[in-house]
Amino acid sequence: EALYLPRGRPAVAEVSDQLGEVRRLIAAGECRAAAEVLPKAHAERGGAPEAHTSRYTDPFQPFCDILIHAPQQGPFRDYRRGVDFSIGRVWTAWQDDQGRCLRELFVSRADDTLYLRIRRAEAGTLCGKIRFAPHGGKFKPASNGEGVGETDEPTFVAGTEDDQTLSFRGEYAGYYAFGAVAHVKTSGGSIERTDAALAFEGCDEILLRARLFTHEPIDAGLARLRAELLQGEADFGAALSFHAEVHGEIYGRVTLDLGEASSSNEEMLLDAYEGEAPNALVQTLFDVGRYLLLSSSRPGGWPANLQGIWNGDYTPAWNSDFHADENIQMNYWQALPGSMPEAAMPLFDYYERHLDDFRENARRILGCRGIYVPIAQTTHGVEIPRIWSCWTGAAGWLAQHFYDYYLFTGDETFLAERAVPWMREVALFYEDFTSPSEGGQLLFTPSLSPENRPGNGNSLLTMNATMDIAICREVLTHLCSACDLLGLHTEDVPRWRDMLAALPAYDVNEDGAMREWLHPDFQDYYHHRHQSHIYPVFPGFEVIREDNPEIFVACARAVEKRLVVGLDSQTGWSMAHMANIYARLGNGDRALECVEILTRSSLGPNLFTYHNDWRDMGLSLGGKPGAPFQIDANFGIAAAIQEMLLFSKPGTLKILPALPSRWEKGAVRGLCSRGGIRVDVRWDEGGRKVLLDLTSHTEQGVTLVFSGPVVKASCKGADLQPGSTPGQRRLTMPRNAPVEITAAVASE
Repeated sequence: EALYLPRGRPAVAEVSDQLGEVRRLIAAGECRAAAEVLPKAHAERGGAPEAHTSRYTDPFQPFCDILIHAPQQGPFRDYRRGVDFSIGRVWTAWQDDQGRCLRELFVSRADDTLYLRIRRAEAGTLCGKIRFAPHGGKFKPASNGEGVGETDEPTFVAGTEDDQTLSFRGEYAGYYAFGAVAHVKTSGGSIERTDAALAFEGCDEILLRARLFTHEPIDAGLARLRAELLQGEADFGAALSFHAEVHGEIYGRVTLDLGEASSSNEEMLLDAYEGEAPNALVQTLFDVGRYLLLSSSRPGGWPANLQGIWNGDYTPAWNSDFHADENIQMNYWQALPGSMPEAAMPLFDYYERHLDDFRENARRILGCRGIYVPIAQTTHGVEIPRIWSCWTGAAGWLAQHFYDYYLFTGDETFLAERAVPWMREVALFYEDFTSPSEGGQLLFTPSLSPENRPGNGNSLLTMNATMDIAICREVLTHLCSACDLLGLHTEDVPRWRDMLAALPAYDVNEDGAMREWLHPDFQDYYHHRHQSHIYPVFPGFEVIREDNPEIFVACARAVEKRLVVGLDSQTGWSMAHMANIYARLGNGDRALECVEILTRSSLGPNLFTYHNDWRDMGLSLGGKPGAPFQIDANFGIAAAIQEMLLFSKPGTLKILPALPSRWEKGAVRGLCSRGGIRVDVRWDEGGRKVLLDLTSHTEQGVTLVFSGPVVKASCKGADLQPGSTPGQRRLTMPRNAPVEITAAVASE
């Protein structure tokens, strides 16, 4: 997860004095000219050139391969392979002329060691060779000439240390080294060194244990790993039990049952291709999303990038980076409601360790205090002045995750020491970046609505993109609430509240849709995959039907306009995003339809999601051979399913708010809510019969909102009272004590 091809930090020149010229040109309607100002000044002042700016984001790299040569004894049959999500084990099994063979592998969450076991049912029949090698045999740079930039081609050396130990050495000259050590133990038979491999013969089974390092002197790293492996317990069963206990406790906190047993991927996908994804496939995709996030978000490690950790290319699409205008946020939407708060910690750790770079970006490019987070980054947080430098919403969007961590966990220490400092940096930026318009409202210029252009424009640069205003409003609202609670920054809160009052109100266009730009000079354009302006409904929760029905309906209309123009503007991740939006809008059938379209267009046989329609079937953005694997939709599907079953904001729980009509009965256990309430829901008769088990971390009042009028309800453990509408009930939750509710719900 830490192996990135080093290209060095780009040189960045000061260009903030040009911001006034950018704003002047935008106000004059010369947006294309405005987009050229910062890059031109940067180049003239000796900064890194704008061309091929992707070269300044270090690409994620494969580490090495473990190659196994174990010849088959006659033709195979009964071949199966699979993943045990609950214990974190992958396996492959088959039959040949010498009987059954089983290969098993897991990477221990308990001791960070890879375990690989191969065994045959017939004693003494296992033979072959095993070795390390560079992925694909050798380093393969890009074919377009960008290649490795200033970095020399890495050196690889694979070999044996003794009759039981393999080693792999890799080095980027002048940057850092990386390596791996594997210890191989046999049961029965013999093992010996041969060339760069270990050959085994006449064995009952072999066990390989491997450990990796990066950014450490090569000899010291290899010696350390070898010592650790020799001290470790070479017992596959015991190690798997230890790992499964740690992994399984987290993974098993939430379970989903939609009433259908899963079958093979092939069978479930063939059913989905008929038009309706079977419940078994939807349930499996939920499990896949949980498993992948847990497996690619290790405490103390890096967050999941565009490919999680599963990169098989030396030149991955978009460098397999951290994209902050949608993708990294989608990766973690499921973590907190899915009761995996520890999986979210790498996200916070990663962005906090680049704070100095973010402050320099804000100062050098836009002349502001606070922080500016680049739209894309990996090993550093430096931004090159370019058109995308004018999108300022990344830090504020990430702030939502910081504040949500507090809302879900109630951790006031995290709120005081991590969330408030991050949000304050964002607020300082907005204080300097925004300016009053002639009417006194705050003006965001330059402004972008990722990654769309106005219908009457030819540039991304605009003024007052709705998303920018929504993010700013959310950050300042949460920051003021947190400071009021903790008694922090009391001298600053009144100023932030004045800024909130000066933000432009949301607006509706002539089609009845939420405007994507709130400045009258910019018209809406519907042919696009991003739905940035729906932010107040999702991923935010500022606009809900009960509080702001006009804008809520306008957001629903805006999403529909995206689909009216055709699916060929959408992608795998955008369909997952749209599923989440429809869930927030209370339309479960449309949310499920988005998931179904995704399964027919952007889902591979192994249930990995792809950026676009890899078979070019007209169901998403035009496909072509080699459509890139991109993991955010895997995570987004799991998040959307959670949103269909539970919506929460402090003091409010919506139960089954967007239940698809085909989910006649089912159960979900262990969902978490903002406000710290654990929620188990069982339903039957299409949600007309609901059984709830609730447990709160604190004593608190909560409003339950059902999908229709409550005909009858009973409660154990608390006093259930009528709410303000027939579909609502009020109760005071006790602290850490279960509350059981049975409700009969009528159709609307």
